[in-house]
Amino acid sequence: MISLQFLITAFVVVLAPGTGVLYTLALGLGQGRRAAIWAAIGCTFGILPHLAAATLGLAAVLHTSALLFQAVKIAGVLYLLYLAWQMLKADGALSLSNAPTARDRGVKIAKRGAMINILNPKLSVFFLALLPPFLSGTPETATQEMVILGLVFMAMTFAVFVLYGLFAAQARNLILGSDIVVKWLNRSFAGLFAALAARLAMERA
Repeated sequence: MISLQFLITAFVVVLAPGTGVLYTLALGLGQGRRAAIWAAIGCTFGILPHLAAATLGLAAVLHTSALLFQAVKIAGVLYLLYLAWQMLKADGALSLSNAPTARDRGVKIAKRGAMINILNPKLSVFFLALLPPFLSGTPETATQEMVILGLVFMAMTFAVFVLYGLFAAQARNLILGSDIVVKWLNRSFAGLFAALAARLAMERA
């Protein structure tokens, strides 16, 4: 069940930069190692509702219900645009700065990371497409196997996101030493969040 093919496929999917990676990098650069780890925790736990939906068959409902899909998608788009705005505001929660700033509580960082994934309706459909091909084909154990594969995927997500975040935290002092670099990083992260919002807005069920 947990084959080399599944591990390679999951690793490639997790490694590909997306909204969660972007969020973790931003927190690592802006607030350091601890914040990056909390961001990784939040993004990982944000996968749980989608894993549950895929396991219980709710993802199929989401896939076939255009109204429900659009509602979740619009919420996700608005949230990504909110994160983009937070990058551009001088006192925004995600804004990078070379001046000492108060750090967010870990739980607050994790909640934002979880919301990023929870409000992405494509994740449920993604799990519905990704996991079944790697099941043994035994109906009696299908649910258990889906859960195990999903948990392995979550563990890989956490590990990779932590590595991304620690890398960003390591580069933090070097990068934040320049006002010009900080300004363009904030603009770049805001632009990327906005671009991801636009891409999500174009997704169809």
